[in-house]
Amino acid sequence: MEALITLLPGDGIGPEVTRCARDVLDAVAQRFAHRFEFREALIGGAAIDATGEPLPAPTVESCQASDAVLLGAVGGPKWSDPNAAVRPEQGLLGLRATLGVYANIRPVRIHPELAAASPLKPEKLEGVDMLVIRELTGGIYFGKKTRDATSASDLCEYTVAEIERIVRVAARLAGARRGKLCSVDKANVLETSRRWRDTTDRVVGDEFPGIELETLLVDAAAMHLLSRPADFDVIVTENMFGDILTDEASMLAGSLGMLPSASLGDSTVGLYEPIHGSAPDIAGRGLANPCAMIASAAMMLRHSLGLPAEADAVEGAIANAIADGARTADIAAGGSHISTDEMAVEVIRNLT
Repeated sequence: MEALITLLPGDGIGPEVTRCARDVLDAVAQRFAHRFEFREALIGGAAIDATGEPLPAPTVESCQASDAVLLGAVGGPKWSDPNAAVRPEQGLLGLRATLGVYANIRPVRIHPELAAASPLKPEKLEGVDMLVIRELTGGIYFGKKTRDATSASDLCEYTVAEIERIVRVAARLAGARRGKLCSVDKANVLETSRRWRDTTDRVVGDEFPGIELETLLVDAAAMHLLSRPADFDVIVTENMFGDILTDEASMLAGSLGMLPSASLGDSTVGLYEPIHGSAPDIAGRGLANPCAMIASAAMMLRHSLGLPAEADAVEGAIANAIADGARTADIAAGGSHISTDEMAVEVIRNLT
C-alpha cells in the first residue's frame, strides 16, 4: 500500500526518536512491499523559533492531508516562561483539537525482562496488560481560562455527547479484550464527574450489557494502579486525570520511554506520539529510548493504515530486542546500555 505520513519531530529528544521511528517504518515498507511517503513539519518550540507560532498553518495543512501523523515531543526550558503568550504546548493542544482526535489510547504492557526497572515488586507486575482511554479534547485543558493580580481560574466542562463518545470507544475496546471497564472520576466533589458517572453508567448499561463496569474515584484509582495493576483491563477517564494516571502507569513498565499512544477521532487520520516529554536534559546525547516512539508507529500501522500484521511485527521486534538484552540508559538499571540509534538498529534487526 501507499501512505502519506506527516512527521512532527518537535523539540528536545523528539527529532532523535522520530528519526528512529522513520528508520523502522522504512524497514517495514521494504519488508512488506509498501510505500510510505514522509513529510516533515514544525510544531512546538521549533515552530515558535522559526515562525512565531507553535502550530503554523503549513503544519496543519500537511497533517490534514496525511493518512497519519507521528509526533515526537514539544517543549523545553527555552520556552518555559509560564507568562509567555505563545508556548509549545499550545501547538499540541491545537493540533489535537484541529484533527478532532478525542480518544487517546495508551497501552501499558510489561516486558518481563524489565521487571527490575520498575519500582514495584515483580510479583505485582505479573499479568499487567491494560489500556487507558483518556478523553483528549475537552475538560480543564480546553476550558476558559482567566488570571488577574489576585486570582486565576480554569473551567472544566464536559458535554454529555463528549462523554458518550469516549465511553463507547472504551467499551468497544473492552469488549474485544477481557470485557472489564473501569471508569475513573471524582464524583464525590466535581459536577463534571457526576455527569461523567451518570452518562457512563447509562451508556454501558444500555449499549454494552456484556461489559463489567467498575467505577473508582481518581485518588483510589491512583492507589489501585500500584496495589493491583493486573486487575485492570480498560480504564476510561477525563483529560487531566488520564494525563496523570498514565504517567503513573509508566512506572509499571519501568520507564516513560517504553509507552506509546494513539489519538483517534471519527476519521482514520490519527495522531501518534510517545507519552514522554521532550527531555531536554538528555537531548542530543544518544540517551533517549526510542521504543515508545517506535511502538507509537506500530499503533499507527494498526489503527490508521490498516496493517495489523506489520504492527504486530514491529511490536514483536521491540519485545525480541529487549529479550536479547538491548537496553537504553533508562531501562539499563545502572548497567551497560546502547544509544538511541543503536536501539533502533536492534529493533530493525529483529523485524521478521
